[in-house]
Amino acid sequence: MAKRDRNKRAARKARQQERARVAAAQEASAANEKQESRSLFKKSDKDASKTSKAKVVKKEDRKGLQVVTGYFSDVNAEMRKVTWPSKLELRNYSVAVIAMLIVFGAAIWLIDTGFVAALVQFTGLRG
Repeated sequence: MAKRDRNKRAARKARQQERARVAAAQEASAANEKQESRSLFKKSDKDASKTSKAKVVKKEDRKGLQVVTGYFSDVNAEMRKVTWPSKLELRNYSVAVIAMLIVFGAAIWLIDTGFVAALVQFTGLRG
């Protein structure tokens, strides 16, 4: 029991340290962005009006491209982790799925036929 408690405490402490590290990184990036924006405003009004817009657009484009590139690299990494079935396993799974479709289809057809027969018997209507 004591070992389990120690493990829980260690895991809790590790999560807390990770949260603190992430928060510090976010604060540092926010400070960098704030400093960059201050440096843009120090330029003359004429230069700032021309270059700041261009820099913002380029930075947004680059960030969007990084997001898309990051997404596809994550997809590629996950696809490498996939364990694909062999041809024999794939055939066996396909046969099992088709067999279950036939079984359940027949069962639903029988139940439906039974309900229709019961309704015809009960109401006296013929379809």
